[in-house]
Amino acid sequence: MDSTALAQLAAEACDDRRAGEIVLIRVDEVAYLTDWFVICSGGSPVQVRAIARSVEEKLNEQARRRPLRLEGISEGRWVLLDYGELIVHVMGTQERRFYDLEGFWSHGELHPYQPVAENP
Repeated sequence: MDSTALAQLAAEACDDRRAGEIVLIRVDEVAYLTDWFVICSGGSPVQVRAIARSVEEKLNEQARRRPLRLEGISEGRWVLLDYGELIVHVMGTQERRFYDLEGFWSHGELHPYQPVAENP
C-alpha cells in the first residue's frame, strides 16, 4: 500500500469515529520527515482517544501496519501516530486551533477529506 492510500485509509478511520475537520496534507515535496499528514479534531479526550484507536486498528487490520511511535494517548488532547511515511495528528479542538498545523504546513498540498461513496 502506497503512502497516499495509507493516508486515505487513516482519514477513513478518523471519519468512522466522527472526527471533525479531517484534512490530508501532502508534504513529501517540502519535508523529509514524512509524505503525508492527516489532521483531525475530537470534541473531548474520550473522542480523541477513540479516533486514534480507530486509526491504529484500521491500519493494522487493512494495511498490516503498526505505528512506529504513538504519543499522547493517555492525555487525549493531542495523539500522534507515526507510521513513517504518514503521521496522523488527532487533536482536541482547542489544541488544533492553538497549534494551527495546517497553517504551519501551508506550503504543503492540502487535500480536504472526501469520504468514499458507499455502494447502496
